[in-house]
Amino acid sequence: MGCTIALAGNPNCGKTTVFNEITGSKQHVGNWPGVTVEKKEGKYRKNKDVNVVDLPGIYSLSPYSAEEIVARNYIINEKPDVLINIIDATNIERNMYLSLQILETKIPTVIALNMMDEVEARGMKINIPKLSKYLGVKIVPIVARTGNGMKELMNAAIEVANSIDTNQKLSVSSNNINESDGTKAINLDLGLNVFSESIEGYIQDIYSKFESSEDINVWKALKVLEEDELVSETLKVSEKVEIEKILAKANEEFNDDIESEIADQRYKFIAKIVSKTVSKSKRVNGKREETVSDKIDKVITNRLLAIPIFLAVMYLLFSITFGESIIGVGVYLQGIVCDFWDGPLTETIIGALESLGASEWAISLVGDGILAGVGGVVSFLPQILVLFLLMSILEDSGYMARVAFVMDKIFRKFGLSGKSFIPLLMGFGCSVPALMASRTLENEKDRKITMMITPFMSCGAKLPIYLMFAATLFPNSNQTNIIYSIYMLGLVVAVLCALILSKFVLKGEASNFIMELPQYRIPTLKSVLIHAWEKVKGFAVKAGTIILASTILIWLLSNFNFSGMCEMEDSILASMGRSIQWIFAPLGFGDWRASVGVVTGWIAKENIVSTFGVLFGASDAITEAAMEGSAAIPGVVDVFTQASAFSYMVFNLLCMPCFAAVGAIKREMGSWKWTLRTVGFQMLVAWIVAFGTYMVCQMIF
Repeated sequence: MGCTIALAGNPNCGKTTVFNEITGSKQHVGNWPGVTVEKKEGKYRKNKDVNVVDLPGIYSLSPYSAEEIVARNYIINEKPDVLINIIDATNIERNMYLSLQILETKIPTVIALNMMDEVEARGMKINIPKLSKYLGVKIVPIVARTGNGMKELMNAAIEVANSIDTNQKLSVSSNNINESDGTKAINLDLGLNVFSESIEGYIQDIYSKFESSEDINVWKALKVLEEDELVSETLKVSEKVEIEKILAKANEEFNDDIESEIADQRYKFIAKIVSKTVSKSKRVNGKREETVSDKIDKVITNRLLAIPIFLAVMYLLFSITFGESIIGVGVYLQGIVCDFWDGPLTETIIGALESLGASEWAISLVGDGILAGVGGVVSFLPQILVLFLLMSILEDSGYMARVAFVMDKIFRKFGLSGKSFIPLLMGFGCSVPALMASRTLENEKDRKITMMITPFMSCGAKLPIYLMFAATLFPNSNQTNIIYSIYMLGLVVAVLCALILSKFVLKGEASNFIMELPQYRIPTLKSVLIHAWEKVKGFAVKAGTIILASTILIWLLSNFNFSGMCEMEDSILASMGRSIQWIFAPLGFGDWRASVGVVTGWIAKENIVSTFGVLFGASDAITEAAMEGSAAIPGVVDVFTQASAFSYMVFNLLCMPCFAAVGAIKREMGSWKWTLRTVGFQMLVAWIVAFGTYMVCQMIF
């Protein structure tokens, strides 16, 4: 029997790990309709009839963020057959607030107690049968990162789905369980027994005023009492009059803060049943015994050591990815790909075309255009894969959450909260999801400033540009230092621009930063590979679509003018480049081909490499230089010096991002005026910093 299972839980509860374990590679990622919140769906790998939906990580079903609205709307409107609520068992009391809200919806639910290995390591004990009895739902202990308990969890969820008539599932009830200790279980008929008789009375009164007889009305009555605007807006005019009288009476009884009273009663209920079912970790001299994470944090988040450690970790990451020493895994793998692309693959394709009698222009299009352009980008795919693998390890281990915590102290001095570091950090992967993540910032000032500076981060698409120049013009220098300095420069410029914007453009106080630090964990190979593949797949798809199309267009424009086929210097592309090259001349790269590269980079930053591959016919030389450290690249070394190459990298680091990112800015800003202001600001900053960089580099190189 087919069914739909939704996963819900707090951030850092292991929900993504559970989803990956359940679906394996049978998943796809998109956006929820109408919003830019990520949507993941997949098929249960052991039963393709079971559809799994991964809801956004949230703390509650109250409408305070886009993620919470998306999760709640899906639960209430789509009504999944079963909802698996994943709980971090080491923080069970805090996680159960969402659990209560989920149970109040009366959607059939199974609770997964995750991280049970850490519970045992801390000396904690959870009486799962008793907890299950109080909550009236099945509870399954799991360790998501190792896969323990996953089969039992899915079996329980499918069993619940099969045992409930989906047409009647919202009317399913569970008997009250009145223990001798006085603790009341949740009554799934109403979902109200966590509350006082007074609160229950008000909910019943509101419920009685609804004209329709939907099963979800009990939940709606509770949300109306909480003064939930999204639900209140759905009330009929005739219902509102009577309900407003009830709300006025409730607010008078609870000092105009009925929402806080309801939340307080939920927490009291949670505390009571946790005290009956959970024994806390061991204590030493009346204090909780330090965990391994606590001991590591004394060093990692130390006031003096935190920043140097972060810089050292990032330098090691770049050394492994781009270094030419024995630990330079990325460069080694790149050599293998280049040998294959420029050797057997290219020779086979060109040979096949020649044997078929293809015309000279067709062979040139494929060889000098498509293979040269796309090959220049694909050759850097191994290093991008290594970088994303290492970034995934840092994220899954819990280290990056500490970096955001540490950065809060620094960012606050520049008018931002540490929460802004999270979108900036995501910007090292791709600017589009990073810009989407900025909507989690509550403060409008923080949100706008973060969106304006996020594209200053070196996304994965910019990496091939740095690799190309590092291999071409810095063969005898430490290429790791060159690329590392570009990445760090983006972060420094972003912080300085945040200060300028907060002081002179968007004034106001930074919002408070509250973030739960997850326990340190050893990432699983499967989880790391899935995370890295999701990021690299996007890069590979772009190489096979946008970059391929752009490469063909660039070849056509660089080989034709309005009179027909011509020399490159007389082409349409050359004319376009010459019309704007004066803008970039003060920055050291006034050649028309360099100007064209900047423009094509707005389609996709990787396009700059494929553009150069076509315009200079140097894809083979570029990849050979990357492998052998040779600078003998015809054309490129005549156009760029080391100073102008560094300036070119800096300009493309800071200038307007790709069109997809600009579209994300427009969606998140909700205004073309602010979008154009943002793009103009980025172009101005890019020109000024690149000019200064060129002046300094001329004295250094």
